[in-house]
Amino acid sequence: MPEPTRGTETGAAGITVAADYFQSYSVVGLLAVVGVLFVAVAFGAGRLLRPVVPTPEKLLTYECGVDPVGEGWAHTQVRYYVYAFLYVIFAVDSIFLFPWATVFAAPGYGATTLVEMFIFLGFLAVGLLYAYKKGVLTWT
Repeated sequence: MPEPTRGTETGAAGITVAADYFQSYSVVGLLAVVGVLFVAVAFGAGRLLRPVVPTPEKLLTYECGVDPVGEGWAHTQVRYYVYAFLYVIFAVDSIFLFPWATVFAAPGYGATTLVEMFIFLGFLAVGLLYAYKKGVLTWT
């Protein structure tokens, strides 16, 4: 019978039990504790070393460089969200197109993936045509 490797024991039934199993988790736990301590020390040092001089300008709410004047309620046009939504749709579609292009060259997947991708692109074209007909893509 071969000798068991270091850190393992072989029982009577021939099952190998790893003795160092929990030691590997202790290393991960130690690194997590060191990481948390590093962040805590950095924040504590920042709090102790920074100058604290509150002024009225520092206590104002910062809103992208615009002075907070008037109400906190602002109207935003919906078209910005529509453009962002269209961007997200086409960004996700490009994520789906890349794996298809890599699988398309593999033997045995050619015709099936080609038909599936044209169906997928057809749905995208219908959505884009709908957005165009609704006037979403006109800026004025």
